[in-house]
Amino acid sequence: MEQNREKLLEIHKLRKYFPVKTGFMKKGYVQAVQDVSLHIFKGETLGIVGESGCGKTTLGRTILRLYEPTSGRIVYNGETIFDSEKKIAEKMLPYCRKIQLIFQDPSASLDPRMTVGEIVGEALDIHKLYSSKADRCSRIAKLLEDVGLNSEHSNRFPHEFSGGQQQRIGIARALAVEPEFIICDEPISALDVSIQSQVINMLEDLQKERGLTYLFIAHDLSVVRHISDRIGVMYLGCLVELAESYELCNAPIHPYTQTLLSAVPLPDPEKNKKRKRILLEGDIPSPLNPPSGCRFHTRCPYAMPICSEKEPEFKEYSPGHFAACHKLDLE
Repeated sequence: MEQNREKLLEIHKLRKYFPVKTGFMKKGYVQAVQDVSLHIFKGETLGIVGESGCGKTTLGRTILRLYEPTSGRIVYNGETIFDSEKKIAEKMLPYCRKIQLIFQDPSASLDPRMTVGEIVGEALDIHKLYSSKADRCSRIAKLLEDVGLNSEHSNRFPHEFSGGQQQRIGIARALAVEPEFIICDEPISALDVSIQSQVINMLEDLQKERGLTYLFIAHDLSVVRHISDRIGVMYLGCLVELAESYELCNAPIHPYTQTLLSAVPLPDPEKNKKRKRILLEGDIPSPLNPPSGCRFHTRCPYAMPICSEKEPEFKEYSPGHFAACHKLDLE
């Protein structure tokens, strides 16, 4: 089935390291993203989950090259836009029309000195997507209407809106250039629970109407499970499991994914009481000095000697189900 689907984005062995000072005249690197490889099909939603600080946001911004990759390869719609080995680093402006980003904190991502009309219309100005001032105004009004706002809101400033409305403005700004691919960087984590479902439903409706492809980054597995076709799980900069949403949530094979799912409450109180939760011991290691071998071995209940010696290969264990775990090779 996957062989017949067209890939929109492919990343291979993508790395992002941030240089930091570790002492007097000493320099180290925060290994935020480490050898991540995945692909996204046209029209699908790929969810990325993991603990805070695992590299989810950095991955999204590195794909868009807001952070320049340290190494690896990024292919968008068959065109290589970055390749560290071949020294390819294409200018991103032509791709900014095709790839957009919805930020986590709407209040911080909107310029308080600009009106809503100016914020949404800025992208139209940069890419020259209107024929006249009247066309520009009608486009802005239509975009605001598409996200559940009124055209009258275009003359108001961001601080006059609630958090949910501000995020809708951010979504309208992302839609202004008619993109194909949107990276949603925890778009609902800063919103009230009552508003979260409205934004999720709106994103799903927009995807159907416009044929959009999403990379949906979040830490809430229940939300990601609802909106995603496939889910990838990250731990300390590495992708440890990737599978269809239903399969990953019902038959996880990596110990870390099993731990995450055991913490998601079930709607049935009786089943919730009977279910055994998996508790991890120890703290998350620092990405400045990650453990050798498998990065999860310091907290894994199934750790073996090989786990600290050799990094597990991220490979396919069943059709469409990938994981990186030495324990799986022995089963």
